Amino acid sequence: MASILVVDDEMGIRELLNEILTDEGHTVYAAESAIQARTIREQMRPDLVLLDIWMPDTDGITLLKEWSKTGQLTMPVVMMSGHATIDTAVEATRIGALNFLEKPIALQKLLKTVSKALESSPKYVEPEAERTAQPNTHQAVTPKPTSNEPAPALLEDEYISGIAKTYFDLPLREARDLFEKAYFEHQMQIMGGSMTKISEYTGLERTHLYRKLKALGIDTSRNKGEQ
Repeated sequence: MASILVVDDEMGIRELLNEILTDEGHTVYAAESAIQARTIREQMRPDLVLLDIWMPDTDGITLLKEWSKTGQLTMPVVMMSGHATIDTAVEATRIGALNFLEKPIALQKLLKTVSKALESSPKYVEPEAERTAQPNTHQAVTPKPTSNEPAPALLEDEYISGIAKTYFDLPLREARDLFEKAYFEHQMQIMGGSMTKISEYTGLERTHLYRKLKALGIDTSRNKGEQ
């Protein structure tokens, strides 16, 4: 499914959209400010951004202009607001926003808008120069073998976009769960099990992060006391 960045200073809105979109099978990254949104955008290109217009530090229109000027507006952006005027919506569209959602956001309207936006989302293709200059930057994560025998080494032609071909023989949900489990186990290892650091790095709310780790079967009991 898709990766969706939700940018809204209201925790309730972020958690609501997180729940709805996660239930639809999407991976959601949450940002409570333009600062967090910039950081996430620098690290990845989401398939879609749901961007609130009115935020305390930098408003959504300003952030949209910034992405447009720096060449980072390469994904569809849907603006959100409960107080925006027609002029604001027109300006956002002129800058590059694809659509506009009025708060409170109706469930069916949200799902329909997200679906249409994702249809227009260009698929990211790694530039040829980057692939040739950095042939070994993507380390594939392969499913753990069920026996004690060492896993056979995979040849270079057994990868697709840096991911082991064994993943592509699995149902989508199972392959995604395997990758996400390996990803979060890796993050827990390099960040010393800090839920705060993992939450900030991945853009996931701590509550949603704990829920996701539990669903993936990752033990977080030793981190429950962390503040």
